[in-house]
Amino acid sequence: MHSAGEPFSWRSADLLFPGSAAMTDEARLPGEPADDHARAVPVFFLSDSTGISAETMGNALLIQFPDMRFERTVIPFISSVQEAREVVAQLDEVMAGPVPPLVFTTAAVDEVRAELLKTKAPIIDFFGLHMERVEAQLGARGLHEARRLHGVGDVRRYNDRMAAIEFAIEHDDGLSPRGLDRADVVLLAPSRCGKTPTAMYLALQHGLFVANYPLVDEDLESTELPGPVRGLADRCFGLTTTVTRLSRVRQERRPDSRYASEEQCRFELRRAMAIYAAHDLPTVDTTTASVEEIATVVIQTLARQRRRSGARPQSGHNLPRGRTLRS
Repeated sequence: MHSAGEPFSWRSADLLFPGSAAMTDEARLPGEPADDHARAVPVFFLSDSTGISAETMGNALLIQFPDMRFERTVIPFISSVQEAREVVAQLDEVMAGPVPPLVFTTAAVDEVRAELLKTKAPIIDFFGLHMERVEAQLGARGLHEARRLHGVGDVRRYNDRMAAIEFAIEHDDGLSPRGLDRADVVLLAPSRCGKTPTAMYLALQHGLFVANYPLVDEDLESTELPGPVRGLADRCFGLTTTVTRLSRVRQERRPDSRYASEEQCRFELRRAMAIYAAHDLPTVDTTTASVEEIATVVIQTLARQRRRSGARPQSGHNLPRGRTLRS
């Protein structure tokens, strides 16, 4: 998975298929060394779909090796045996080079996966490793079809996600109070604390309707919730960070301004925390947290609160869907 804020390079690879592309990411994950003289290990993520799952699971393992450098290439949409053979030829060519490659695959189609496994390169087959055990446990055979996870798949759920993205855009930074009562989550924070990326991630990945509302000077004069969200306290979640971090981020946007000064940042964060405390709002410090981590805390905290109170979301969306309830 590519981390936000890191440089991402798209390059043509030796192997290109009609309707697909091989993507190479030479950016380092957090913790990887900056020594460009260290010989990188070629890593390939193969898929008969988008490659997102292979990349995510593979990087979850690679990040445990912070002293090594990796050159990553994603080859998605391997949709035929012939294309798989061409990929194997490329992998075998790299295998003859100075550093053996490491290959991760999530190919689901049996014929394509079987062809990929013929490579001389060491290959980790996520689908094959786990699907047989899942089928044995369920007593049924899976479809073994590509594009089930990151394709359109369930049209209704896909449309829900698209509607959630539109809602997040419309309600970014308090742009529109219209339809706020439809929100599953309302993120509150001073400017540049991570509201927008968290809202977009929750919408895109989980189909949640998320509004984000910036706390500006007039909102910070008291501990009351801002008027547009005053009746939505049960859906509000506060974000905070450190003075140093906030000032640094704001300096990039408006250098040497009052907005970016540590004094102003300290004031806004202190007053925001007073609002959160006055209304007993759940909060998360975003200083060192990724968007994924922030989103997970938001989902689990609000779901736990609602289970405890026995209340159902007024918006009609099922907050724990896909995480804590059986589908």
